[in-house]
Amino acid sequence: MNILFVCHGNICRSPLAEGLFARVAREEGLDIAVDSAGTAGYHQGDLPDQRAIACARRHGLELSHRSRQVADSDFRSFDLLIAMDNENVADLKRRAPSGTAGKIHLLRDWDPAGPGEVPDPYYGDASDFEHVWHLCERSFPRLIDSLRLRMKA
Repeated sequence: MNILFVCHGNICRSPLAEGLFARVAREEGLDIAVDSAGTAGYHQGDLPDQRAIACARRHGLELSHRSRQVADSDFRSFDLLIAMDNENVADLKRRAPSGTAGKIHLLRDWDPAGPGEVPDPYYGDASDFEHVWHLCERSFPRLIDSLRLRMKA
């Protein structure tokens, strides 16, 4: 199973989701490859935003991901492309090769508090990054459950 988390620039939300989900999957004993990418290539090759790095560190996680843009091959290589907001979903669906749009989902579709978007913290402060962390953390148990069902099928 391969999962790609996607946001706009791949320096805030998706690297946090990637890092946290990789840890959760490991703790759950699941063999899942995790990566992240952005729909835009503004920050290609950059480390995550310093505030994302600081947020992850507060939770005992080091982020070393280098930003990259979603590639055409990602639609074939990944079983799920999990976007942070509706704009990301729309961008991915526009680019999706025939037969791959069903792989695209919104992260908070697995949020027990209800579906919605993971807001972009880029123009915010540390509390906005913490909010992203908690939305991911809250959504991942249901995502893990759905992946276990997929892996059994």
